[in-house]
Amino acid sequence: MPEHDAQDLSALQKSLAALDRRMQHIATEMERTHIAEYVDLLNRPISLIWRNLLSGVARGVGIAIGFTFFAATILYVLQILGALNLPIIGDYIADIVRIVQIQLEGKGY
Repeated sequence: MPEHDAQDLSALQKSLAALDRRMQHIATEMERTHIAEYVDLLNRPISLIWRNLLSGVARGVGIAIGFTFFAATILYVLQILGALNLPIIGDYIADIVRIVQIQLEGKGY
């Protein structure tokens, strides 16, 4: 009988040691993923709204700047192609550049 108790105790200790190692691993992973900061942020909705508002404004400004740069580059390339006086393409490019310039001046066409 005492051998069974010793074996049961040894098995229980091994099981608890394995459980302890697993819990330590889970705790380490949770710390690594900063889940505590995320839960804290979710408990403060004003802070969450403020961060989302700032990120939305930054994203919008970035898109506006990027699109402006892209459009200016395209117009620059089109003006260069229009100056080459290519037979068919030149007329289309000139029309596009003219329409864009009219829109930028705020006039209707």
